[in-house]
Amino acid sequence: MLIKRNQYDEDFKINAVKLSYASPKTIREIAADLGIAESLLYSWRKKYNRDGDKTPFATMEEEVKKLRLENAELKMERDMLKKPRPTLRSSRSKILFHQ
Repeated sequence: MLIKRNQYDEDFKINAVKLSYASPKTIREIAADLGIAESLLYSWRKKYNRDGDKTPFATMEEEVKKLRLENAELKMERDMLKKPRPTLRSSRSKILFHQ
């Protein structure tokens, strides 16, 4: 069974966070009105402040993601350089002459 996940654009997330701070309603009520999970709204509040700007948490999260990608690329490059390459010396020793 395939579960379809909704993807929300950044503007929707920012507006939902702003609404959650400005409204006298509870987070649960706002999430229900927007048709999203309460936990999703809480995770967006970690990423955006009441003005819609990114929080330090979100900035660090983006940097960690970028560094992990760079680290994976460097590991692949390193592994490729570690692989033994054929040399002329080893290829000459394998040449057989027919008599």
